[in-house]
Amino acid sequence: MRDNEQKNIDYGLDTNQNYQQITGSCHKLDSYNWLEDIPEGAKNKHIIEVRFKNTRKDFFRNVNELRLKTGDIVAVEASPGHDIGIVALTGELAYYQMMKNNGTKEAEELKKVYRKAKPADLEKWDEAVSLEKSTMLQSRKLAENLKLEMKIGDVEYQGDNTKAIFYYIADGRVDFRELIKILADKFKVRIEMRQIGARQETGRIGGTGPCGRELCCSSWMSNFISVTTNSARHQELSLNPQKLAGQCGKLKCCLNFELDSYLDAKKDFPDTSIPLETEEGTAYHQKTDIYKRLMWYSFDKEKAVKLSVISVDRVIEIQEMNKKGQKIQFLEDKTKLPDTFAEFKSNDEEESLDRFSNYSKSGRKRSKRKKKRRRPENEK
Repeated sequence: MRDNEQKNIDYGLDTNQNYQQITGSCHKLDSYNWLEDIPEGAKNKHIIEVRFKNTRKDFFRNVNELRLKTGDIVAVEASPGHDIGIVALTGELAYYQMMKNNGTKEAEELKKVYRKAKPADLEKWDEAVSLEKSTMLQSRKLAENLKLEMKIGDVEYQGDNTKAIFYYIADGRVDFRELIKILADKFKVRIEMRQIGARQETGRIGGTGPCGRELCCSSWMSNFISVTTNSARHQELSLNPQKLAGQCGKLKCCLNFELDSYLDAKKDFPDTSIPLETEEGTAYHQKTDIYKRLMWYSFDKEKAVKLSVISVDRVIEIQEMNKKGQKIQFLEDKTKLPDTFAEFKSNDEEESLDRFSNYSKSGRKRSKRKKKRRRPENEK
């Protein structure tokens, strides 16, 4: 008979995309164990991180001192019964992850790892996973019949098929007590309702973003930080809801990715609400290129016409002069201003716009020499 590890590979659980290619594959909740070569301490070697469906992870105690490695399928303690999960981390790094996520939670309070999953456990787990999609569709119809303002986005069965978690999204509070009774009577399992947000739902569904890559929420993000319009303002982005909103209808999570670098770059920038006084008139701020440290000003407060580009240092200098009651003669300081389009200029003839003017439609280069006209025979 083949060993348990080979059985784990055979039971790939192709009925659900989250359980495909269990061993040796990339997964949304995978963590690179950069402390793998460090000997395990006596205090931390029993801490195991186990991942379940989608973004659910938890920490357990390896009380039986099983020889576990990343990718092993284990049976763990649940309430009630037991659940089936996949080992994500072991050893020192799992302990640090627990301290980061759970804070002051003691290791003694963690639930236990019972054993490596047996073939009977895997068969029951496979059976439970195969019921998830049909259960979700039937529960949606039941919620619609009860006229509940909620949407059930996903269903997750526990490994021993005794409990089901229903993930739903709703704008406000929902009285689903009647729905729970109907679901428990229909599916003969313990029911748990868990509300999620629009971002979590999109992460479960998945998709492709405008950048052409898989959505961050469905590929690697598990914690969602609130995004506000201030993130777009600090990055000088146009406040266009159609461009700033993601597929979930909320502001894109990637607006926060580079926010800190923009804030650091703007620390010494002058106040843009202060106009610049010149002999030609009053100039008002229109836009800023933060990394190039350039600012655009116009003499028209409402419209961005006849823009003048000024360096940040020059704007600070002008504001200091205005505070002393002095007005500058010229708004721009072209002697110190960098060429903003230098990176787009090229002296190479191959980049010239008229580089194809000497070629015919057939692609052959036109000869500059004129062909001699042949005389008719009767003119000779």
